[in-house]
Amino acid sequence: MPASRKSKKSESTALSSLTSKFKLIIEELGEDPQREGLIKTPERVAKSLQFLTQGYSQDPAAMLKSATFTEEHDQMVVVKNIEVFSLCEHHLLPFFGKAHIAYIPNGKLVGLSKIPRVVDAFARRLQLQERLTDQIKNCIQKALNPLGVAVVIEANHLCMVMRGVQKQNSITTTSSFTGAFNDNATRTEFFKIISARLS
Repeated sequence: MPASRKSKKSESTALSSLTSKFKLIIEELGEDPQREGLIKTPERVAKSLQFLTQGYSQDPAAMLKSATFTEEHDQMVVVKNIEVFSLCEHHLLPFFGKAHIAYIPNGKLVGLSKIPRVVDAFARRLQLQERLTDQIKNCIQKALNPLGVAVVIEANHLCMVMRGVQKQNSITTTSSFTGAFNDNATRTEFFKIISARLS
């Protein structure tokens, strides 16, 4: 749904439209968009937002399916400390942190680089951290059909740091699990792995 919405306009047409709108926003804020330091700001912001929302035109499931291969490994595969950068859909302010992801293969493995790519594809959209966590989990579960998936995201939200309650040190943690990770022992093993520091 979101990807088709974005494809209705060419990149250049969308850039031009966004640029003109940001110029108006700057004026409404009481600034002069013709001032030297602001002349190119509307276009810079437009290009920045196009980059930060490029996930709408990406297919995370296809990314995973393009790099799967048959293997009988049946133990937990964990990719932790994946950097996450996204935009809160309520205030269009960034939230950022780390994602920790695990799955237990069911005859299929996926190239490890694809898991961070899936994170980016969902994160580069207007998001809620809770939804982002579920989308990553659901995508991996559907594409790979593993015995279970675990996703934990820890993030700082600038909408809490810069405005509102202004709590600089607050961290939001969300988690989502399927299959074998609903078992306490398996989930405990996952948390032990993502908490450990490798020397």
